[in-house]
Amino acid sequence: MPLRTGTIRPLSLLLSTALAAATLTGCALQDLAGDCEGTDARVKDLAALDILGSRPDGASVARGFEEVDAYCWADSGDVVVHAARTYAFPGTQADVTEHYRTAAARGGWTPYPEGPPGELCLTREDMALRIVFVTAESLAEDGHGSRPDLTTGAGYSVSVDAYVNSGAEAGC
Repeated sequence: MPLRTGTIRPLSLLLSTALAAATLTGCALQDLAGDCEGTDARVKDLAALDILGSRPDGASVARGFEEVDAYCWADSGDVVVHAARTYAFPGTQADVTEHYRTAAARGGWTPYPEGPPGELCLTREDMALRIVFVTAESLAEDGHGSRPDLTTGAGYSVSVDAYVNSGAEAGC
């Protein structure tokens, strides 16, 4: 009995395309999931850095941010570990900036000359330290809604990022 090639060719093409897509997608997802494997100790080390617990007099850990937010992520071949704390502070941004410049210098951090405007950025070894002042917009974007305790005075986040196994230089 002769095969009907009109039906088999589209079916073969469809199956081979589906197999190729599944293989490529499966590998890509597996690679992304595996990139952070073995970084737990590094994440814990970052979360334990003294600078994350340092804060100006009068600053308090913001409600809902009681724990250090620490994790690893992989993007385009880069693996980064991250740890952050968010604080509410009734004083000014200048007070916060002065506190962290002093505390960071004692901890061996140096100012990063090309830091983004509106952020304090310092580096040490393979790590970047950022002080970012929160706004109502940034809180809403992150799903935290209206937070007057963080948008009056100087609500801010202090975070440390480090590249893992890439040899990349720390920067902001």
